[in-house]
Amino acid sequence: MSAEEKDPERTATPERGAPERRTPERRSRKARRTRDTLAQAAFELVLDRGLRYVTVEEIAEAADVDRRTFSRYFASKEAAALDSLRGDGDRINEALRARPAEEPPLLAYRRAVLAWLADPDAEPWHRRPRIFDLLTAAEEEPTLYAAFHHIRVDAQEDSVAIVADRLGTDPRHDLRPAVTVAAGAGALLAAQAAWVRGGRPDALPDLVTEAFDALSADLLTAPGTTEDTAEEATS
Repeated sequence: MSAEEKDPERTATPERGAPERRTPERRSRKARRTRDTLAQAAFELVLDRGLRYVTVEEIAEAADVDRRTFSRYFASKEAAALDSLRGDGDRINEALRARPAEEPPLLAYRRAVLAWLADPDAEPWHRRPRIFDLLTAAEEEPTLYAAFHHIRVDAQEDSVAIVADRLGTDPRHDLRPAVTVAAGAGALLAAQAAWVRGGRPDALPDLVTEAFDALSADLLTAPGTTEDTAEEATS
């Protein structure tokens, strides 16, 4: 008699257990698909018709779900329409983690942003269809802009933790990580604002470079003063 015949549980147990282990994974994939479908529906409806002319019920109907399902994933139509931008902060932070440890923090942040912009697989804003239009709409719609601000804040909190880890410091007591990220994120925000107002979808990388270049000692130097005088004034 084989071992399997003597103990049928040896073969039956894995077969019974496998579907149970896969069930959470299937649920997670289904939830992700539902969220993505809702986000895509919101994205398209808001851009096609304008934020004020789109309701949550219409987004849910376009995604073939009910209002209650929408509310499980998003707090508002603005959050749903902007959901595709949330992953961009994650991509920048992944690039920031990968920067060499010896790089100064602000330079590492700058190069992480530029690496994201140069990576076609990451689909940065200037290469992704209609993101230019979405950010233009965010400049014009206060509630959409506020939702975008929340997404940026979440990404920046992660950036601060990464910079603090690079510096080996506690951001609760050391302001350098927060200042670094505020400066870098401010440069990116300034470039983004100039981008959508300038009407040139392909100009974003150049504007980001220009914005980071502006973060220099020149901003601390009054016209007609020397560098030594500027250092004395800020010391």
